[in-house]
Amino acid sequence: MNKCIFYLFLLSAFAGIAAAQQQSAPLANVETAAVELPDSPGFVASATNDNKHSASIFGTVTDPSGQIVPQARIVLTDLAQHKEQQIRSSETGAFTFDNLQPGRYSIKVTATGMGEYFSQEIVLKDGDARIVPNVMLPIASTSTEIHVYANRDTIAQEEVNIAVDQRVLGVLPNFYSVYDWHASPLGAKQKFELAFHASTDPVAFAGYGFVAAIEQAQNTFPGYGQGMAGYGKRYGAAFANDFIGRMTGSAIYPSLFHQDPRYFYKGTGSTKSRVLYAISQAVLCRGDNGHQEINFSHILGSLTAGALSNLYFPQSERGVSLTFTNTLVGTAGNALNNIVREFVLKGITTRGKGNPAP
Repeated sequence: MNKCIFYLFLLSAFAGIAAAQQQSAPLANVETAAVELPDSPGFVASATNDNKHSASIFGTVTDPSGQIVPQARIVLTDLAQHKEQQIRSSETGAFTFDNLQPGRYSIKVTATGMGEYFSQEIVLKDGDARIVPNVMLPIASTSTEIHVYANRDTIAQEEVNIAVDQRVLGVLPNFYSVYDWHASPLGAKQKFELAFHASTDPVAFAGYGFVAAIEQAQNTFPGYGQGMAGYGKRYGAAFANDFIGRMTGSAIYPSLFHQDPRYFYKGTGSTKSRVLYAISQAVLCRGDNGHQEINFSHILGSLTAGALSNLYFPQSERGVSLTFTNTLVGTAGNALNNIVREFVLKGITTRGKGNPAP
């Protein structure tokens, strides 16, 4: 009897354990399912999974010679979201962008004193690790602009060099004709240089001899006499007249009054207007300021030369009349020369080696 009761007790115990196991199994299954729900706050596997499959981009920055470029600025752009992030290359020139989501990217690399590098579009897939090859920064291209500014004295000197090379038919001096209407004014140094060239040119010396010969033949200034002595005096007077008039009227007074002793070729307008312009330039001139002025330089130069001629002309020819006669003759001759300059000389004037005047 007692044995039967014991066996019944064991059977009841086993039945209770089995029932408890059956009730606990669904709870275990529910807890397991809860862990696997994506929306669960405790879901860690998803994040771990993303880290495993996130992409990266890396590379090394160099220059054209293959040397590494540390501290280069690398900008990564997400082309879809238009977002940027940037880093600096390491001391070894290396760079890495980690934890990137799949998408389309581009890289721009810059560095001080270098050019820019732009990558092609980089397409990343889940878990990609992409190396960007040949991240080479070119040497920065530089352009240097050189502005050369010639000072006024240099320009004026070049104009004198051009002037003393101007000759009619390649022989006769045409130093005082200017064919550039906007030519720069001459400085005092250039005015003296040009006057000296004009007075001492070999053709000028031949001209003095020709004048002396005409005066000798016509017995002009008979006080000089005839023969070689008379010719020599006439030659010396012709040279003195020209040299003094040239130096005073084309150098000394132009420097004092800041006036240009040259004739500026007009070349346009009616014949009448050009004739009047040429004649007027015997009593008018261009100032160094570019404005028309009374030609005090030439007028006073003629008066000075006429006055000084009293020192070497024959005693019978001296006086106030000689001074004013030489002044009027010089002014009239200048007006005639200007007409010839305006209408004749340009077409037959050459500059060195036969090059025509412009």
